[in-house]
Amino acid sequence: MGPRRSAASSCCRLFLLLLLGVFGFFQSYAVEVDIKDASNATCLYADWMMRFLITYESNNGDYKTTTLNLSSSVTHNGSLCGNDTQSALVAVQFGEGHSWSINITKNNETYQGDFITLTYNTNDTAVFPDAKRKGPVTVLVKDPLHPVQLNTVFVCHNSYFIEAENITQIFWNVTVEVFVQNGTVSKKESRCPADIPTSAPTVSPTIANVTTASTTTLSPAPTTAPKPVENPDTGSYSLKSGNKTCFLATVGLQLNISQDKPLLININPKTTIADGACGNMTATLKLNDGNSTLIGFTFAVKNTSASVQKYYLREVNVTLLNHLNGSVISSADNSNFSKWDAFLGSSYMCQKEQTLQINEDVQVHTFNLWIQPFLVEANKFATAQECSLDDDSILIPIVVGAALAILVAIIVVAYIIGRRKSYAGYQTL
Repeated sequence: MGPRRSAASSCCRLFLLLLLGVFGFFQSYAVEVDIKDASNATCLYADWMMRFLITYESNNGDYKTTTLNLSSSVTHNGSLCGNDTQSALVAVQFGEGHSWSINITKNNETYQGDFITLTYNTNDTAVFPDAKRKGPVTVLVKDPLHPVQLNTVFVCHNSYFIEAENITQIFWNVTVEVFVQNGTVSKKESRCPADIPTSAPTVSPTIANVTTASTTTLSPAPTTAPKPVENPDTGSYSLKSGNKTCFLATVGLQLNISQDKPLLININPKTTIADGACGNMTATLKLNDGNSTLIGFTFAVKNTSASVQKYYLREVNVTLLNHLNGSVISSADNSNFSKWDAFLGSSYMCQKEQTLQINEDVQVHTFNLWIQPFLVEANKFATAQECSLDDDSILIPIVVGAALAILVAIIVVAYIIGRRKSYAGYQTL
C-alpha cells in the first residue's frame, strides 16, 4: 500500500501511538516527511518511527541509561531532495533541542545512507535529570544498511538497531524512497534483512529465545517427563577505552520472567552485542541480544579502608523489546545490589548458578561467571576471587570439625558410661 502525500510543498505529519507495556503505557511518535521539488513533485518521501537509548554520566559519577523519544512536535527543517552531485538529506528536530539527520548519496543506479547524526541536549532535564555534562552532544555513525535500487522503496517493518559509543538507535515501521522519479513513490519494495523470513522454525513475535517453563496438556499426559530447559551458553564480552581493553566478562545468562505465565529466556552469545562505559568509579556493561533483550550491569568502587578499595555489582536493569516495532514490553531495574565484591585490580569468579532478583517479576540467572570491570591489564583477567558457592575448600574444615566433634562426643559418652559402671561395682561391694 503506497504512502499518502499532501498537496503542500512539504509536510511533517505526526500521530500518537499508545503502546501498552507490562508496567504501563509507552509513547512513541511516527514522523512523515514529504519533500517537493521546484515543480511541486515529490522528490523524497520518508515515514518511520525511532527512539534512542542513551547512557550518560550523572552528577555523582554514575552512569545511567535513559530513553529519548520523538516528541509531539517535530520539524524537518533543512531536508533536501538531492541530485546527482548533491546528497539528499532527511533532518528532523524535536523536543528540547534534539535533532537527527541522515544524508543519502546517489551512485549510478542505487542510493544509500551515508552518515547518521544525532544531537541530544542534556539540558533537557526531563530526559537527563542529573546529567554531569550540560548542553548538546553530537554522535556520528555510519549507516550500516545496504544500497537500494533507484525507483525502489526501502521498507522495514521489524525493528533494527544501530549502536555507537553510548547510544542505541532503534528504528521500525520504516518506509523511505529518495530521488523519487516522476514525483510518484514507487510500488517496488526492497526489504530489510529483519523482514525477510527464513526457513528456521518461527518463534514468538515479541520475545526471542523463549522457552515456556510450564506446559499445557491438551491430551492425556505423556509417559515421559517434559524436557528441562537447558542452561544458557557461556559468552565472552569486552569493552575498550581507546585501544585498551577496560572491561572483561565471561558469563551465561538466563532470564526468568513471571508475567501471565513463567518464561525462561536464554541469552544467545552468538547474537549478543556488548556495549557500555568504563570509568574510574563506575563501569557499565550493556548486552543486546538480537534486538529483543537488553541487560545492563553497573559496577561501583567502594572504599573499605584508607588503603583498600573494593568493587561490587550495584545495579542491574533488564528491558524486553518487541522486535516488530521496537516498543518496550517489560522494563525492570534494581539499583540496590551489593554483590560480587572483590578487591580492585582482581577479578570475580562464580561458576555455580546465581540468582539476581530484579523485581518480583524478573530474575537474572548467571552461570560460569568471570568478570573484571576495572583495571584490566594486557587483555587478561587478573587473579580471581571466588564466590563462596565455588569454594569447596571450606568444606574440608567443616567436615574435619564435625568428625572431631563426633569423636569427642563418643569419648565423653564412653567415659560417663565407664564411670557409672565403676560406681555400680563399688556399690555391690
